[in-house]
Amino acid sequence: MQIGYFTERPYRWLPEEELLRNRAFFAVSNKFFDREKAADDYNYYLDEYCYAEDLGFDVLALNEHHGNPICMGSVMNVEAAVLAYRTKRARLVLIGNPLPVIKHPLRMAEELAEIDLISRGRLVTGWVRGAGSEQFFNNANPAYNREMFNEAHDFIVQAWTRPGPWRYEGKHFHYRHVNPWALPYQRPHPPMWIPGTLSPETVQWCAEHRYPYIGLGTQLAPTCDLWDFYADEAARHGYQAGPENFGYMIATALGETEEQAQQVAEGFVYGGGQNAFSAPQFTMPPGYNSKAAIRVMAKTQTSAWLGISGEKIKEQMQDGDTGAIDYDDIRRKLRAALLRGQKNLQVIVGTPKTIIPKIKTIMTVLRTGIFIILSIQGQAGNDERRTSMRLFAQEVMPALKEHARAIGLPDPFERTPGSVKLAPGAQRAPVVDRGPLASLGI
Repeated sequence: MQIGYFTERPYRWLPEEELLRNRAFFAVSNKFFDREKAADDYNYYLDEYCYAEDLGFDVLALNEHHGNPICMGSVMNVEAAVLAYRTKRARLVLIGNPLPVIKHPLRMAEELAEIDLISRGRLVTGWVRGAGSEQFFNNANPAYNREMFNEAHDFIVQAWTRPGPWRYEGKHFHYRHVNPWALPYQRPHPPMWIPGTLSPETVQWCAEHRYPYIGLGTQLAPTCDLWDFYADEAARHGYQAGPENFGYMIATALGETEEQAQQVAEGFVYGGGQNAFSAPQFTMPPGYNSKAAIRVMAKTQTSAWLGISGEKIKEQMQDGDTGAIDYDDIRRKLRAALLRGQKNLQVIVGTPKTIIPKIKTIMTVLRTGIFIILSIQGQAGNDERRTSMRLFAQEVMPALKEHARAIGLPDPFERTPGSVKLAPGAQRAPVVDRGPLASLGI
C-alpha cells in the first residue's frame, strides 16, 4: 500500500468573519493578502513536505486551485519542481493539473517532463477538469471542459511518446511544431492517477485508460457504488479491477489527546471548510456537470470536497439570503457538521489509538491500494500540524501497512493497474466489502 501526505497549503491569516460574509473562500478580495506572511507560509509548506518524507510517507501529494485562499498552490508545478530537487525518496503525486483551464498542453508536457527528470522518475501525474470556479477564474467555457480535458490528455501522451517534429490540428488545440526536447525520465511516461468526487464519466474514463481513481473524501456508500461501476467498466475492457486501481483521500487530524485533536480539527470547518470552497454559482456553472453527475450529487447529503452536495444544488436554485449574518449560529452549525463528518467517517479525528480502527474500517470497505491523508486545515499552527503528522507516521502508519498486507491491498507499483486479465464473459470479483457499513449505520 502507498500511504501519502497531502495539504491544501491554506492561507492562514484571513479573518473568519470575512469568509462567512462572502459565504465562500472563492472571490474573497486579495486586499487581505499579506505578502510577508504568505512568503513565510510557502517556505514552511515546502519544509513540511520534506518533513513528511523524513517521517516515511510514500507519497507527497500536491494540488492546484486558483483565486482561492483555501489553497496556496496556485501553480503547483513550481512547488513540485522544488520538491523534486529537495526530496530523494517519496513519489510526487499531482492531483492534479486542470487541463481544460490551462489551455496549453504542450507547455504542460514540457513542465512535467522536467519535474520527472529532476526527481529521477518519482513523478506521478494527475489530471483534473478543474473545479467549477476554475472555469470562471480562467475564462474557460465549462461546456467544453470535458472535451478539452480529453483532447489535452491525449495530446500530452503523444508529445511524450511520438518522436517529433510533427504537426497537430485538433478541435481545441493547434500546434505547427511538436518536438519537446525534454522527455520524461520514466518510460513511456509517468504513471497517472486521477482524482475525483462523484462523476461517473470520470470513473468510466479512468477504467477505460486503466488509471487509478482517487476518491476525494466522498461518502463511503456512494464511493462503493463508484468502485463497482469502475470494476464493471474494467470487466468490459477485459481486466479485473483491484486495490491497485483505487485510492482514497480522507481529512485527518491527530493530537496527543482527544481534546487537542478536536481543537485542531475545527480547521476543517474554519470559514465553512471545504463546503465553502466556492459559492453555488461558481461551484457548478451551466454545462460543467452532466445530468448523470448532478443526479448522483443530488442524492448526497454532504461532501468533504468543494461543497458538492444536494443541499448545494438546491441553494443554487434559490436567491441568496441577504439578511444579517449570525456568526455564532453559523459556527455552531459548522461544529455540528464536523461531528457528523466524524460519525460518517468522512473526517478522522483523535489520537493514534482511536483513529486506527476507523481507518482500518475504511480500508476494509473500499480496499484501496492508495491511502492519502488530508492534513488539518484552517489556522492551526506549525507545531500542531507537525504533531499530527508525526503521530500518524510513527504510530498509525505501521498498523495500516500491516492491515493492508493482511487483507491483500497491492498498490499500483506492486501490481500494474489493468494487468489482471479477465476472460470474456467471466464474472468479475468483488472490489468492495459493504459488510461493515451496516454496523456503522451508513
